[in-house]
Amino acid sequence: MFGLPGILGTLADLGVVVIGFGLIIFVHELGHFMAAKWARIRVLAFAIGFGPAALSYRKGMGLRRGSSEHEYIDALNADAQSATTLEGAPASAAAISPTEYRLNWLPLGGYVKMLGQDDMDPGAVSSSPDSYQNAPVWKRMVVISAGVVMNLITAALVFITVFMVGLRVEPAVIGAVSPTSPSATAVATNADALGVSAPGLQTGDVAISINDTTPETYNDLIVATAMGGPGQPVRLSVARPGVGGALDFEIMPERSDVTGLLDLGIGPSISTKLLDISSPSQREAWDRVSAIYGLSGVEPGMTLISVNAVKASSPLALGAAARASRGGEVRALFRNIETGQEMPVTITPEPELNTDRVLLNASQTPLDHLLGLTPVMNVEPDQLDDPKQGLLRGDVFARIGAVEFPSIVEGIREIRAHTGKPLSVDVFRGTGPVLGRERVTLNVEVDRDGRIGFIPGDTRADDALLALPPESVVDALGGSRTLAAAPIIQSPGQRVIAVNGVPTPTLIDVRDALRAATAPGADNATVTLALESPTPQRPVREIDWALDADAIARLHELRWTSGVPLAIFEPEQVLLQAEGPIDAVGKGYRQTKRVMISTYLTFARLAQGTVKVEHLKGPVGIAHLGTMIADRGFIWVMFFLGLISVNLAVINFLPLPIVDGGQFLMLCYEGLRGRPVPIPVQNAVTMAGLVLIGSMFLFVTFNDVKALLGV
Repeated sequence: MFGLPGILGTLADLGVVVIGFGLIIFVHELGHFMAAKWARIRVLAFAIGFGPAALSYRKGMGLRRGSSEHEYIDALNADAQSATTLEGAPASAAAISPTEYRLNWLPLGGYVKMLGQDDMDPGAVSSSPDSYQNAPVWKRMVVISAGVVMNLITAALVFITVFMVGLRVEPAVIGAVSPTSPSATAVATNADALGVSAPGLQTGDVAISINDTTPETYNDLIVATAMGGPGQPVRLSVARPGVGGALDFEIMPERSDVTGLLDLGIGPSISTKLLDISSPSQREAWDRVSAIYGLSGVEPGMTLISVNAVKASSPLALGAAARASRGGEVRALFRNIETGQEMPVTITPEPELNTDRVLLNASQTPLDHLLGLTPVMNVEPDQLDDPKQGLLRGDVFARIGAVEFPSIVEGIREIRAHTGKPLSVDVFRGTGPVLGRERVTLNVEVDRDGRIGFIPGDTRADDALLALPPESVVDALGGSRTLAAAPIIQSPGQRVIAVNGVPTPTLIDVRDALRAATAPGADNATVTLALESPTPQRPVREIDWALDADAIARLHELRWTSGVPLAIFEPEQVLLQAEGPIDAVGKGYRQTKRVMISTYLTFARLAQGTVKVEHLKGPVGIAHLGTMIADRGFIWVMFFLGLISVNLAVINFLPLPIVDGGQFLMLCYEGLRGRPVPIPVQNAVTMAGLVLIGSMFLFVTFNDVKALLGV
């Protein structure tokens, strides 16, 4: 439940965004209006929004509910028989302005209607001397482009104001690096010259250049990567403490399973402050999750002060202490900075498994295993949201479609293979050893995104049940490597019940037993596994498993993690502020230019396939995004509206029918050929533009609503 205060707050944020968006539209149309007045073109209407008029104002007639157009026409008709002024207008109507200022019921755009110019009806021309057609082509070009120019000027002024005040942003600093991501394995092109032997980006690296531009924020890194061309590496230079020069990387990004965009596998720099939580539902989730991660009693908004009595400058100190503890307890101290309240906690580290990359639908995805002993996929017991379609937290998948005892990779692959179709699954439900639990059959529907409504986890800490190992994994150089357990695990659903006679209730126990049975640095070793079959009789067989030096090394390089997710900490923020008015102008210009280029690149990447239509935002998505940004303060709302203003300018000047760019293109034709584009051609182009833009509007709105509803 959001509660009345939360709903009112959201509505207030939405109101701010709608008003701001309306101002951007107003500025755009004001540009057309002022230019038309300058060109001495008669303006019939200046409107904000579409549809019927809610309110209107016309000089000489005053304010009206609805439109005053019929009254104005009646006044003209009534005076049609009377004497006229020297200018040719009816004498009594001369005091009435031909321009109606309208506020329409649907505030999703706006327009300026000029005599003889109608985007929806190219044949609505006029021979009047103050009509659109009778203005010189170059003046009409000025009128058409004036809205775009006004939006760019407005955006630049907004950005200058924002940077004069200062904007709190995430710095262009590397935070967490996914261990199986391209960023973790990339080698700097000048690593040898700078004496750097470790591959990959590291936490704390400061980005000083990406694709030959200087990033000012972490978001600049994300956008530059997402806007990269297909098959093109990201050129990234970073400054690293202790290294005497910039490290230059060329990293090939991969498509993110979460966003669907090209991604480097990095996260922002994280602060030591926990996220603030306001709603009751979020607080309930926090209490449950904090208990799971050993943070019982720690309040949202507290700050991590120390780890094992050493001052903590980053939450990554928790992971470093967990690795150093070799499984021992980690002591952390949290404090409420405002009240001084302190809460000491003791965290039990979680043991790691091996992580390698396997192919999933032509892309690489990480898979956790123990020398190839791969846990079975389950419904994550700690997920915050309830699973869908009859699934329960902790359910273990005995079968998904045709795949028995799937790993996470196999399970996701089989679910995605049934996108938009029904799928039969079997789950083990209850407590105790998995094979002894109740087996339940469910019929589920896979949605258009290839999901059935749960967060995938695995059985590593719950059981020693095994999926079938992958045939091979991808090594750091892009080649393939066979896992040590692949020759001995030939069928899924087996359980390791003992290693060298030591009982192993879970895969974590198998890890500990294997480490105890082998010596670090040994050339080889042989261990005896007792494997239980998943058949009703559950026979047990013993097998001798020969481990080579590489397998033993991989086994003993496994470490421990704190288990505390970095997502519960606030991102680090710095104040991005200009040093003075001149610097603010420079920052405003650079930001306007950057957004323009990114918008044009978005359309190019759509054609190339690295950006999908699903990533575009319509009015609903923009409004939703705006309400979230409004929570960050008024200066962020201004910045957001500056971005929207630039995007509106770019989109309006694309060479598409209906929008300003298409009109400008037809004026170029008229200027070159000495006559306008034939009316039938204009009609056909207009209809094509309406279909194209209308279809795109419906598609992005559908996706926006679907995302908003979480379906």
